[in-house]
Amino acid sequence: MVAAHASHSSSSGEWISCLDKRPLERSSEDVDIIFTRLKEVKAFEKFHPNLLQQICLCGYYENLEKGITLFRQGDIGTNWYAVLTGSLDVKVSDTSNHQDAVTICTLGIGTAFGESILDNTPRHATIVTREHSELLRIEQKDFKALWEKYRQYMSGLLTPPYGVMETGSNNDRMPDKDSMSNSALCQVSKNCNKVPSEKILRAGKILRNTILSRAPHMIRDRKYHLKTYRQCCVGTELVDWMMQQSPCVHLRTQAVGMWQVLLEEGVLNHVDQEHHFQDKYLFYRFLDDEREDAPLPTEEEKKECDEELQDTMLLLSQIGPDAHMRMILRKPPGQRTVDDLEFIYEELLHIKALSHLSTTVKRELAGVLIFESHPKAGTVLFNQGEEGTSWYIILKGSVNVVIYGKGVVCTLHEGDDFGKLALVNDAPRAASIVLREDNCHFLRVDKEDFNRILRDVEANTVRLKEHDQDVLVLEKIPAGNRISSQGNSQPQHKYIVMSGTPEKILEHFLETMRLEATLNEATDSVLNDFIMMHCVFMPNSQLCPALMAHYHAQPSQGTEQEKMDYALNNKRRVIRLVLQWAALYGDLLQEDEAAMAFLEEFYVSVSDDTRMIAALKEQLPELEKIVKQISEEPKAPQKKHKVLLQLFNTSDDRAQKRLPIRGSDEVLFKVYCIDQTYTTIRVPVSSSVKEVISAVADKLGSGEGLIIVKMSSGGEKVVLKPHDVSVFTTLSVNGRLFACPRDQFDSLAPLPEQEGPSTGTVGTFELMSSKDLAHQMTIYDWELFNCVHELELIYHTFGRHNFKKTTANLDLFLRRFNEIQFWVVTEICLCSQLSKRVQLLKKYIKIAAHCKEYKNLNSFFAIIMGLSNVAVSRLSLTWEKLPSKFKKIYAEFESLMDPSRNHRAYRLTVAKLDPPIIPFMPLLIKDMTFTHEGNKTFTDNLVNFEKMRMIANTVRTVKFCRSQSFNPDAALTNKNHQDVRSYVRQLNVIDNQRTLSQMSHRLEPRRA
Repeated sequence: MVAAHASHSSSSGEWISCLDKRPLERSSEDVDIIFTRLKEVKAFEKFHPNLLQQICLCGYYENLEKGITLFRQGDIGTNWYAVLTGSLDVKVSDTSNHQDAVTICTLGIGTAFGESILDNTPRHATIVTREHSELLRIEQKDFKALWEKYRQYMSGLLTPPYGVMETGSNNDRMPDKDSMSNSALCQVSKNCNKVPSEKILRAGKILRNTILSRAPHMIRDRKYHLKTYRQCCVGTELVDWMMQQSPCVHLRTQAVGMWQVLLEEGVLNHVDQEHHFQDKYLFYRFLDDEREDAPLPTEEEKKECDEELQDTMLLLSQIGPDAHMRMILRKPPGQRTVDDLEFIYEELLHIKALSHLSTTVKRELAGVLIFESHPKAGTVLFNQGEEGTSWYIILKGSVNVVIYGKGVVCTLHEGDDFGKLALVNDAPRAASIVLREDNCHFLRVDKEDFNRILRDVEANTVRLKEHDQDVLVLEKIPAGNRISSQGNSQPQHKYIVMSGTPEKILEHFLETMRLEATLNEATDSVLNDFIMMHCVFMPNSQLCPALMAHYHAQPSQGTEQEKMDYALNNKRRVIRLVLQWAALYGDLLQEDEAAMAFLEEFYVSVSDDTRMIAALKEQLPELEKIVKQISEEPKAPQKKHKVLLQLFNTSDDRAQKRLPIRGSDEVLFKVYCIDQTYTTIRVPVSSSVKEVISAVADKLGSGEGLIIVKMSSGGEKVVLKPHDVSVFTTLSVNGRLFACPRDQFDSLAPLPEQEGPSTGTVGTFELMSSKDLAHQMTIYDWELFNCVHELELIYHTFGRHNFKKTTANLDLFLRRFNEIQFWVVTEICLCSQLSKRVQLLKKYIKIAAHCKEYKNLNSFFAIIMGLSNVAVSRLSLTWEKLPSKFKKIYAEFESLMDPSRNHRAYRLTVAKLDPPIIPFMPLLIKDMTFTHEGNKTFTDNLVNFEKMRMIANTVRTVKFCRSQSFNPDAALTNKNHQDVRSYVRQLNVIDNQRTLSQMSHRLEPRRA
């Protein structure tokens, strides 16, 4: 994973340039680079490594703009495709006129299509790019060759008839309509599988033998209500025991899921054959203890089990959450507990098909979703023309969308949904759905529940209209019981903003603000959402006049007393909002002249009013303090700091506290020319590319036709757009800025200094303690993290050019992640001695362990991702000599990096931690991007405030992580660690994946 999009472009360009070569010209390093990228793509996650290696040799890269027709229905195909980024619409027409084509579904990331090239059948649909998309393309001759050579690997991966539905002489693309009868539909899987897999059978044996070895009292005969249950364990004791055995088990619910895996496969059984494992005083028996003469483990078996226990726990911790989810979803909706519903809701947050739905709808769905599974590929879920009775979301596996006479028109994968259209339009099914692989799992919403949720949402929706147009949309939700200060019960429902015009949203929050609440009270979180997100839809230039107008507003009706009371409360509310607004923005307001002018004018107005209205005096001191603090800060000389070169003080050894970089800070920056000379410019950090060009032109004496180019160490070149801002901090680790006339762009080449070091520093840092290194890394990472303003996350997500704001502090923190990652790879690839490389692996695993101990998850993940980089992971001779103890620790760390179920393993780990925490920032960015791209910012010309609320909730994670200050370990800090401190702040790395792969191959050439 690459931490920032700016850096990602560099790494992605590397593999694209490899794919652009002719297949015969691709080196083994090229193939490694392509392989590293493709193994992360969902379309290839089930491909055998040998097959994927061959695809790396013959695939081509396609970059398509929105609205490009890839091929038309009826064309004879010449290529097979896989979607890497973006999406494409599948359009089918019943006539020869393509204008009549109807979009039946959308192909997303990870989808593959075009298998008809194997038998030259016409294309069954027209494919058009829905947005900018990147595809991998394989030509017909190469795809046929792959099919002939790797048929055994590909048969389960392609759409019928080449894959699982292939039958003797039947070459029809689609079974006829009669064969797709309702009898083919599988019923919901209600019974658990009683034929356990070898893997789970072994896991059960290891757990049973370990319990008999370490806690034999847990398995014994038990009496309950005069009945004896032979050789049983108690559910609560099993959960307690599992949590004591492994650091990868953090929560009791996690342990329940792990035992549920064994229960589902019949390796553990409830004495009364219940299918749900419960953390209660209930009796369970291992499969081996079902026999009267169950043997006790031998000493040799005990030793084996001790060695395998952690691997077993790791396996169960990875698959346990899915089993727990299935267990909950198999319960009838009426039997689901509050915890069950919360567990389902948390899962729904990360399903892309549901990303656009409101929180209320997701919570409603948690109560009605039904788990449905089907064991065999080829099963027909429903037929074209049937009445729509359910909406499906794919939890695991994939399905083919089939239309009579056209065959398979597309494939849908995990996270996709289907069947909703027939429910919404109350129309027959437009296509048939056929399972593409064995063991597919679905979430199902039945029509009755689907319609009820829609009705309930609409019934609980209040629309405020002006001139027959919606201006504010509110939704009624449960508020829970509240007791007022007078002891009266408060309403059990409240209204939340779903959408509205900026002015009406502001007006609503002012009117509903509770004046008796303190500033830090949780009830103000919704108001905080508005303050944090208003820059997206109501910039300060619009907000400040609106606040001033609300402050001076006077009611037109009522008695004099009522008018005075209204005016007083109105002013208090506005002051309250301004205080929260100023507290969030802090010294960022110094860069906004309109905001500063407003604050000063607002303070004068409130001061004047306090002479007449005594009740306002209690808020004046706090307002005065904030105004003085913000307005006086620029006058302090130490606040005006210069940021030197592209390092931006990352190697600054000054003892004073690191200061956040602001847009108005000036930067001295080298911009290189085509002859690799440079000119140094001095401009504000937030300068646009247009302003950078102007500064360069002033130095060079001429700027006609100049462009600014971002150059990576691998030679990847990106021409920056004139409106791009704050470009200095978005460079990759060894990236540089170049200025040249447009016609000289192709002649630009990286500087020698961008290559990175030629010798490692193992001689230096092998003498440093792993704990000291991790400690100093954490101190430095905390400094960087603490400088990141919450608003930078919003600017980054929505595009900083839209705000003309810098995200320099966030950029540097993200770049630090990449720097540490490449530091790990660089040092190992520069170490020619095998024994030293093994020592390096051990050293990095120990540093990662200490980072985890210090709750520095950003550096922890950077180190582990560095060790999993293909240039390191392929060094089999090195890994073979790593002691098994370290292999197990590394395997446990890798499991925390598991991306399945949206990094659930990581999220479980973080949920158990108390602040201060340095979070895995790339994942926070990914969460915000997921919400942003899955939800429109405006719906029907109204601000989609539900989206604002979801993004603000993610940003609050940063606030939580920093809610306690980081206090360095006094015992370590008091030592003289200047050498360690300097070392971790001045890492010298190679960030060119091609170079690292070449070095890796020289260390350990590919085995024949």
